[in-house]
Amino acid sequence: MIEEQPDLKVAAAIGTNENILQKINTLKPHIALLDLGLRSQNSLQVVKSVKKSFSNTKIIVMDLVPVHEDILEFVQAGVSGFIVKDATVDDFLQTIRSVSKGNKVLPPNLTNSLFSQIVGFAVSGQKSSSLIKSVRMTKREKQVIELIADGLTNKEIAQKLHLSTHTIKSHVHNILEKLALHTRVQITKYAHANEGFKEIADRISFIDD
Repeated sequence: MIEEQPDLKVAAAIGTNENILQKINTLKPHIALLDLGLRSQNSLQVVKSVKKSFSNTKIIVMDLVPVHEDILEFVQAGVSGFIVKDATVDDFLQTIRSVSKGNKVLPPNLTNSLFSQIVGFAVSGQKSSSLIKSVRMTKREKQVIELIADGLTNKEIAQKLHLSTHTIKSHVHNILEKLALHTRVQITKYAHANEGFKEIADRISFIDD
């Protein structure tokens, strides 16, 4: 499929048992496509090793359904693009061409989301007041985030805040929507593990409950 394109050329296809770094050192490809579905080795470590030894080689990862935590980790490790399971041939080729020009390509469902901004600032190491201001949370929602991060269930949060469990579920739903996340587990992971996310939580813009 790639070879049919006049502006693209496949340098090699590498199996899981081959020495990837040695092959890249010999061929010096502009772009490396990494299939995350091949779990026989640590894909994240492969990315880190390639970027450490060959910083000029851009990496695009292909996955079935990449989750937010994985995307953030891979971008921080140096990945430039993502190709998801339901990508079309045009999407596939466009991602390769875009990355070759120096662009970062996130999965389409994350484009323009708050999460894509968090990824962008995590990679650049920048802090942005505009990003923080873009998160419009109520004081109650921030309380719920903190309690979720502390490991409390919806029922326990409801008891602590003297609210109904249904109300807490509604707050959790709104938080997930605003932060472009899918599960409360992701809220916990970001609150504990991601410094950029912690800063946003600490300096979040408040509106009335």
